[in-house]
Amino acid sequence: MRIVRFEHQGRIQFGTRRQDDVIPFAGLAGGSFTALLAALQGATPLPEANAIALAQVSLLPPVPLTGKIICIGLNYADHAREGGHPIPTYPAVFLRTATSLVGHGQPLVRPALSERFDYEAELAVVIGRTAHHVRAADALQHVAGYSCFNDGSIRDFQRKSTQWTMGKNFDRSGSIGPELVTPRALPSGVDNLRIAARLNGEALQDGSTREMIFPLADLIETLSAVMTLEPGDVIATGTPAGVGFARTPPRFMQAGDLIEIEIEGIGILANTIVDEAPDAAEQESHRP
Repeated sequence: MRIVRFEHQGRIQFGTRRQDDVIPFAGLAGGSFTALLAALQGATPLPEANAIALAQVSLLPPVPLTGKIICIGLNYADHAREGGHPIPTYPAVFLRTATSLVGHGQPLVRPALSERFDYEAELAVVIGRTAHHVRAADALQHVAGYSCFNDGSIRDFQRKSTQWTMGKNFDRSGSIGPELVTPRALPSGVDNLRIAARLNGEALQDGSTREMIFPLADLIETLSAVMTLEPGDVIATGTPAGVGFARTPPRFMQAGDLIEIEIEGIGILANTIVDEAPDAAEQESHRP
């Protein structure tokens, strides 16, 4: 099943996408992910309402971003090498905030403080069942579904310290969507899906999830040994080689650009780039 979360006439709803239409799930108004999970785990099909043209809705992140957004750095060997990093023996983990992410079709904002706005194509995993001290062999039973993720990065701020948080959390700098694809619609383990990024139609990243240093099940085992993973938590699993800062010359996103993240069997996450309001940096510099 391919699930979307959307806003239509001021109401947030869940539904399923069928070609150019969205079919709302009746009785799930309000965008409650808990209610959606309960319905998905039930024995009867989700009741459907009348179709709405896709062009008439605004797609939101496919799950409410009220839980943890956990990101894995350097999870592809070629990407680690292109950044001058050793191949990790333990996952590099950092967090993103909800305000740093938008949905499919919404603009990403290049901040006034930087011109080094980079893209990262990633597979996102959404947790569907509480996971704590889960073994890798059982880990995939805790997954609700998968989506595309753009871990948009402000590279100069990312490198201001050894911690990456500041460069990864500018408002509206990353995205997730367009859909949540349930596990039964994809190969078990999603360990051989093509993943790509295109900037204005030009292919800049082209890899496969089989290249992950730490596969998904291992990541869930590692993370759940430290923190309880809860329904709605998102794990972004890292990016393959080809990011903008490692190119010669570097290739950063500019206002008017279109960035597309495509993952085989999941879909295409597309966002245009806009510049932050020109007075934003000046306002920040005068803030007490």
